[in-house]
Amino acid sequence: MKHLHNIYSREDLLKQRKAENFSRKTVSFYRYVIIDTPHELRDSLYSDWYAMGVLGRVYLAKEGINAQISVPEPQVGQFINYLNNTPYFADMPMKWAVEDDPLSFLKLKMKVRPKIVADGLEDGSFDVTNVGRHLTAEEFNAALQEEGTIVVDMRNHYESEIGHFENALCPDVDTFREEIEYVTKVLEDKKDAKILMYCTGGVRCEKASAYLKHKGFQNINQLYGGIIEYARQIKELNLDSKFRGKNFVFDERLGERITDDIIARCHQCGAPCDTHTNCANDDCHLLFIQCPACAEKHAGCCSEQCHDIILLPQDERIKIRESMRSRYAQTQIFRSRLRPKKSITNH
Repeated sequence: MKHLHNIYSREDLLKQRKAENFSRKTVSFYRYVIIDTPHELRDSLYSDWYAMGVLGRVYLAKEGINAQISVPEPQVGQFINYLNNTPYFADMPMKWAVEDDPLSFLKLKMKVRPKIVADGLEDGSFDVTNVGRHLTAEEFNAALQEEGTIVVDMRNHYESEIGHFENALCPDVDTFREEIEYVTKVLEDKKDAKILMYCTGGVRCEKASAYLKHKGFQNINQLYGGIIEYARQIKELNLDSKFRGKNFVFDERLGERITDDIIARCHQCGAPCDTHTNCANDDCHLLFIQCPACAEKHAGCCSEQCHDIILLPQDERIKIRESMRSRYAQTQIFRSRLRPKKSITNH
């Protein structure tokens, strides 16, 4: 293969995916393991996985791998064998999606980063392997019923907004680093309490649980495999789901339904809705919740300003783009307009 990165446009990628005559399985996995030469491994993995038709987002670092991908169903066995024959990834715990979509990923994107999760922590200051106790879905459900137990959502606000566990602390934050700081501060007088942590697939809880133990918390527990594995287990074992709503996922789907509960509202009209979308104005591309009625009314845009912009000729849009403030500033203004800022939420 001549290329070790995507060379096709989004339109071409969509055509390729729609032309596929096989189904795909969406899966996520991670592992903290020392990788001596992540750049070399990256090129090797990209070449081999591309040949198998694997798509998705993969982050490699000297500390390990974090992947959310889709695999052609006919190649699932081959892919698992490949992992098991790669020393770093043998017997990798894998979390298969509750809902599959052939368009969940359009391309293979593989990057080498300083860390597999951007957490902003100085790992050398604490033992990252001293993690909390891993709980199965059944054990997690039982622990939720224990008096004095505190359950903490270790995800960002836009994730917990559409789905979370009953009575969970859901910090209104934008980054994992903010999340850890909030949780450490809010629970600083609860260091002897039984704390249950959860995230999408478990990787954020690995680091967060080690950090909280370093900070003196005595009884840290985490949902093994995250919400994805929890959903699989409750279905397989016919357990009652204590998670309500959708699980936010970082692919084209932007969410997979765990229960029929709709706990969020459209950011524009307030109607019950848990469908995330990105603003149709590519110069904004803000992630927000929009109901079908507002999507039609605003042409998929987050504001009248963006609606007006997408109707302009391209040269005019370029001029506006150059004069617009940063996306971060726009996001903060949009959030303050639609969602009053709260330090932490107890659902």
